Order: sequence, then C-alpha cells, then structure tokens
Amino acid sequence: MIEYKGASIQELFFKKIKEEADKNPYLIQNEFAPSEEETLKTIFFKPFSETINTYQFKHDVDLELNVLFQLSRKIHEDDALGETHEGIVTHLKNSSRHPNIKEGDLFIVRFSDIMFGGAPVDGLGIFKVEKKDAFIETPDWTKEPTLLFKEGIGEKKLDKACVILFTEEPYTILAYDNNSSEAVYWKNDFINLDFKRDHVNDTNHFLQMTKTYITEQMPEEFEVSKTDQIDLLNKSIKYFKEAETFDKGEFELSVFGQEDEAINSFRFFDKQYQDEMDLEVSDNFKIAANSVKKQARIFKSVLKLDKNFHVYIHGNRELIERGQDSDGRKYYKIYYENES
Repeated sequence: MIEYKGASIQELFFKKIKEEADKNPYLIQNEFAPSEEETLKTIFFKPFSETINTYQFKHDVDLELNVLFQLSRKIHEDDALGETHEGIVTHLKNSSRHPNIKEGDLFIVRFSDIMFGGAPVDGLGIFKVEKKDAFIETPDWTKEPTLLFKEGIGEKKLDKACVILFTEEPYTILAYDNNSSEAVYWKNDFINLDFKRDHVNDTNHFLQMTKTYITEQMPEEFEVSKTDQIDLLNKSIKYFKEAETFDKGEFELSVFGQEDEAINSFRFFDKQYQDEMDLEVSDNFKIAANSVKKQARIFKSVLKLDKNFHVYIHGNRELIERGQDSDGRKYYKIYYENES
C-alpha cells in the first residue's frame, strides 16, 4: 500500500507521556545518519506491512471540530512541527482519561516522499510505545568488561501508530492499535476516523463480502458442496488478480456464469451486507493489487476430509469428482497428468 524506503524524516519529536501533568523535557531532532534513519523508518512503518484498510478523519458534527485533523493540517501547511506538536500531546492526554490507558513514549514524525498510489506524498506519523524489549548491551572491551541490561524499542514494539498521508483532502490515514481490547481511545477519541471511500477499501470490502456470501449465505440457499465453494472462491480471487479495474457485472459472470438465481441472490446479499456494515462500495473501481494479495490468504482452497487428508484445490473444478460407494463411504476422484 505504501513504500517508505525512499522516504525521508524531516523532523522528529520525542516525549515521555506520564499520568501526571508534568513538564518533563522533550527532544526534537531533524538530522540522522543514514543507518539511523533506516532503523527509525523500519520501526515506524513495520506495523503497516499488513494494513489493508485506509481511513479518513471524521466528526459527528463538523470535521473542522476534529482536533487532530486541525493540528495535522497546520503542520502540513507550515511545513514544520513548530509548536503544533504540543497541541498533539495535549490532545492525546485529553483523549486518554481511561484508567486502563498506559504511560509510554511518544514519537511525532514529519516525513517527505512516502510513496502512495504511485506518487510521493508528505506525511505525519504519530507513534506510541507502551512496552519495551529487554536486551543485553555487549561489553566495551577498551574499558572494564561488563554486561549492561537495558530496555529499548524494537521493530515489533509499537503499540499504537497512525500515519496521516497528505493527499488531497480528505487526508488518507493508516492506523494501528495493538491493544484495542483494552481501550478504544486511539482510533475513536484521539484520531476519530472512519473508512475512506477509495479503491483500497472498495477492494477489501467487496472481497470480504464475497467470501462471506460464498461460505456462509450460499449454503443456506443452494445445494453447494465444499468443492463448489472452493471453486467459487478461486474464481473470485482469480478475477481480482488478473483484472486492473473491477466491473461488478463482469465479476458476476466470471464467478457465477449464467446462473441468474445465484447472481440475484448475490446482489441481494451485497446490498444487505453494505447496509448492515454502513458501507458504500462502488460497482466500478481500480483494483488495489496489494490488498488482493493480502486478502488471498483468507480465501482458503483447502478441502479437509476428516483428519486424514487435506486436498488443495487451485485449478479446474472438473478434475475432481465427489461420490459415495455401496457401503456409504464418501470419496473424491481426482484426475491429473503429472505428480511431483
């Protein structure tokens, strides 16, 4: 979804967030050695390697009342963190009144040249670390050797993160919360976000809806075997892998053929699904290839037979037959040309 290897860190603000309203010091830095910058970018962007959704700011009354939106827009317009970082810290504390919310280390980072949608954009990253890794620092052999036991931040230790990409408004947001079960303040109160209406979410939502229909709804309406379900899942993901743009009519014909009853059922379920999930998915959109790649992992093509066999079905449905012998035992007959 994003490519950060060529991105640059313009400014970094660091502060320890404590429960008490103290005046503890902070750090602002804008120059890093190349190896330091690469380490920081890897730590900051690692949580988004599995991200498949994009978001945008929202507010129930007026978007102009969304505090983080106003602060991030000011940083973007001023091209500097300036004094605005203090407003972000204050807003975070005001959003973090729940007793289960932990103290931690806060990083606010201004980036340039993050690749998104094939174009470079500037961005603002806000990252919070609540738990740290324990590690051993090797001895300095020029002095008296001793092992030092310390705590630090590694690639997998960001607890909460968001990257605000300064695309045309509405800005595009990537959000991550590793402890969402404890408190929902990060996404709901601090950022206040909603799904963005774009091709990334259109791709994700339609694939998720399709999988739900084939695996849950379709067996309730039609006599469909597990093999047939796997075949339909394979056809669905195949369409998204091979096409650059999505057309709903083409997709339905590709997956369900001329089965009008199945297509009408699918359309009804699609509308019901979007209404219940409060979504609005377009009938035509550019397919987000990275989202398809991640979604393909949950489109399982494995046929499990008791505890004895797992059959992986990736191709022609006509090469596998299902039956039952005279003793009542079920079987599958598989045709093939080569084995390896």
